[in-house]
Amino acid sequence: MPEQTPDEPEPTRHGEPVPRPVRDVATLEEFDGVALGGSFAGRLVRGLDLTSRTFALLVSDTSRAVFLGCAMEEQALAHVRAGGALAFPPVPGLPFDPFRAALYTPGELYAGLAEGGYEDTPDARTHRWYRRTAGDGDVFSSMLRSLHDDAVAAALDERLRGARAVAVVGGHATARGSQAYETAARLGRELSRAGFTVVTGGGPGAAEAANFGAYAAPYDDVMLGKALGVLAGAPSFAPSVGAWASAAFAVRDRWPDGGPSFGLPTWLNGHEPPNAFASHLAKSFADAVRGDGLLPRCGAGAVFLPGAAGTVREVFDAAAPHPYDLGPGRSADRSPDHGGPAPVVLVDRAHWTRVLPVWPLLESLAEGTATSRRIALVDDAAQVPRVLAELGGA
Repeated sequence: MPEQTPDEPEPTRHGEPVPRPVRDVATLEEFDGVALGGSFAGRLVRGLDLTSRTFALLVSDTSRAVFLGCAMEEQALAHVRAGGALAFPPVPGLPFDPFRAALYTPGELYAGLAEGGYEDTPDARTHRWYRRTAGDGDVFSSMLRSLHDDAVAAALDERLRGARAVAVVGGHATARGSQAYETAARLGRELSRAGFTVVTGGGPGAAEAANFGAYAAPYDDVMLGKALGVLAGAPSFAPSVGAWASAAFAVRDRWPDGGPSFGLPTWLNGHEPPNAFASHLAKSFADAVRGDGLLPRCGAGAVFLPGAAGTVREVFDAAAPHPYDLGPGRSADRSPDHGGPAPVVLVDRAHWTRVLPVWPLLESLAEGTATSRRIALVDDAAQVPRVLAELGGA
């Protein structure tokens, strides 16, 4: 967690200043290292089983510390609270960890897929919990969801720090085996090979294809063709998410050393399962991490493949900051991270000028502004890495 900044009010407890924790302690090794110094004052300790560390807790200063989701013996729990710590113990019966400090992996969300099918995976069980609690006004469940999403967003920011992140957006209905799917896959591969970090919405369709392309970046065209053939055997997640996901894991098992990329799926859109090719998944309950976070986090640009209403909305989400000269990840009351708005590239002239004529409107909005030098329309997805560089992607 960040240190207290000078212009923020100091939090208080019983009228006394309570400085915010300054650094996470997320492993037992880190815990033991801090314990040697005898003080957890101002530390955030997250998601650890500390039942074997009772003595260390009893002899340490825990003033102003925060323990999130840490299992402790009753004696230790009473001691740290008496010493001025805030302690939130693990919540039993949940299919997810609200205090997690890391992004998900496909293997974690799909654990148990081969043995019990998709309905028994953590992903499916978490979605069922979400649907059961989201509409009942349960403030405690809402708090757990918020804590989880905030931690995941922080982990995503940490992972993307310094990356040349590019958002790839397109239709969720893009089927495996189609030319559109292959085009998106080749785009993801070329972006990855050009040194960009591919970031998608993390679901099926064009998002999966782009994540798959990034995964395939270390391999040759032979692998790409064969893997696309395997995936075509399960074109869509309907009617069977299990068969669709299993085909992706079959590709991963056959070619295990794929390249990295990121996906930002949500349980809000539970009918769209996460794809197995994003190596890092920032899955959240609210749409804020994805809907409000995908494009602002991608300082190197946003690429839009053919899509429908959702893709059109995101085109203008990406373009909206341009007239105000807002950098990625910033709003009007905060200074830019980069030297201006991120580039926007639309792929497929016919789609964006005739089928859904977004490009003429985008040009009109950009006329006479700096935005006109940060947008482009291309016919060939292979042009995208070069165009992004020309438009000044970070």
